[in-house]
Amino acid sequence: MASVCALLNQLFLFLLLWLYTLSSSQAVHHQYNSEFRYPFIKKASSFSSSLSSSGRGDHTYDYIVVGGGTAGCPLAATLSQKFNVLLLERGGMPFGNANISLLQNFHITLTDTSSTSASQYFISTDGVLNSRARVLGGGTCINAGFYTRASTRFINKVGWDLKLVNKSYSWVEKQIVHRPKVAPWQVVVRDSLLDLGVAPFNGFTYDHIYGTKFGGTIFDRFGRRHTAAELLASADPHKLTVLVHATVQKVLFDTSGKRPKAAGVLFRDENGNQHQAFLSNSLSEVILSCGAIGTPQMLLLSGVGPKAELKEMKISVVLNNKFVGQGMADNPLNSVFVPSKKPVKQSLIQTVGITKMGVYIEASSGFGQSKDSIQCHHGIVSAEIGQLSTIPPKQRTPEAIQAYIRRKKDIPHEAFRGGFILEKISNPISTGKLKLINTNVEDNPSVTFNYFKHPHDLQRCVDGIRMATKMVQSEHFTNFTQCDKQTTDKILNMSVSANVNLIPKHTNDTKSLEQFCKDTVLSIWHYHGGCHVGKVVDREHKVLAVHRLRIVDGSVFDESPGTNPQATILMMGRYMGLKILRDRLGKAAGV
Repeated sequence: MASVCALLNQLFLFLLLWLYTLSSSQAVHHQYNSEFRYPFIKKASSFSSSLSSSGRGDHTYDYIVVGGGTAGCPLAATLSQKFNVLLLERGGMPFGNANISLLQNFHITLTDTSSTSASQYFISTDGVLNSRARVLGGGTCINAGFYTRASTRFINKVGWDLKLVNKSYSWVEKQIVHRPKVAPWQVVVRDSLLDLGVAPFNGFTYDHIYGTKFGGTIFDRFGRRHTAAELLASADPHKLTVLVHATVQKVLFDTSGKRPKAAGVLFRDENGNQHQAFLSNSLSEVILSCGAIGTPQMLLLSGVGPKAELKEMKISVVLNNKFVGQGMADNPLNSVFVPSKKPVKQSLIQTVGITKMGVYIEASSGFGQSKDSIQCHHGIVSAEIGQLSTIPPKQRTPEAIQAYIRRKKDIPHEAFRGGFILEKISNPISTGKLKLINTNVEDNPSVTFNYFKHPHDLQRCVDGIRMATKMVQSEHFTNFTQCDKQTTDKILNMSVSANVNLIPKHTNDTKSLEQFCKDTVLSIWHYHGGCHVGKVVDREHKVLAVHRLRIVDGSVFDESPGTNPQATILMMGRYMGLKILRDRLGKAAGV
């Protein structure tokens, strides 16, 4: 008996030691990754050449990629297979940041409005709160993780090689995409969609197909996020330099010829020191991958844009192009609370209904906390991403906070235990514009999306909200949430009371679906445009009338691809990298 006890004690001690080792290894895992798996990632201050340096020395590159985001990381990794590449990212590292890595912390980064946050919030002139990424890996570090391909129609429309597109999608999927462990909430969403005729059920697929399906995710089965930054592991470490906290101020141009040509970039490091990096030869390029907000902003700051606007900002005009910053669009999102009498497991988007009326239906669940706290985070449609969080702490008067809490208390606690049905319209007709408000690249420009300006957009929202409320009232949801079937008025009132944007509310919000759509509109960060093909860039994404400058990101799109664009923007980085290599090297590219 004593020997058995001794053996059990040894096993217990071994188990404790194993658990300690496991937790310790997890804590240092990402530090290991950043130091050893990605030895080419360095702080911007390590770049030795400053403005006072004479000559260009070793700081010339075949390609300079501005923006280490969803497209920039796969693009830089691909180009480095044959050429020397410099990738400049204004944000920091994603590795080891639990608020980025863990699904359960999804909402925390979005509500962090500090200057070091991976998410830089901005408010469009429409009064809708939004976010743009400020971290290596870009939007893949702060989004809901859903992965689904674009439609074949979209690929044909933009003129891409379908075979190379599919090859590029697969390259991404093998490295960072996973099949989700479908949450119970998402199964209920599927069943209610099928009952409403959003059929057939297409099972698990990456493809964009009418009906209801489960899509992919960049969260693995342990709830850990895998971002575009991990695609840098495919780079040639001897030919790629990645600088984080490298804030590019502008593109530098040689204007001595008939057409301006990009010569390099000016950037600032984390200590405030400025540096220059230059292109090495006539075939080299600066490639902007700053996203749909950052890229048109960068062009304007560099002197490419509407002449009158540039002169107003006292920016030297390199090229007059009235279309830079025009045609900005964002897919409007409206949400419906689904209350639950029992706690619901957290889930981000896994199920999607692709309808034939230009509406997508998605859902999230389980991001609620206490009933009377102003810290009730609800993921994508968090009220804290709404009004109160935009008011600086010193201006949050006791009266303002109490008024906010009172409004929050009017929402049944069951709402925070449940989740949301998310209704988004595809390919909005309404568009707006982007303008500089100053010449500080770290400040957000002024952005207008003109949500629901076109009546067809508004009608599609009304159709989608009708569908969403029917889902909440279905037996699938009432049985799952243990809540009685509620009236449409009561369901909509919960969303109105959540204060999810800065748009003034109206007394008829729950009586008029049109007014409800206008007053509760949100963003799911699928904004695009500002540098459209045929107006700012050609079909190869080269900036018109400028040599050696290209754009690879969603700013060139006039519609957001698929139900969620991240898969296609990830693919786009790889695709354009391969295409540049093939166009430049032919068969010698070997890719």
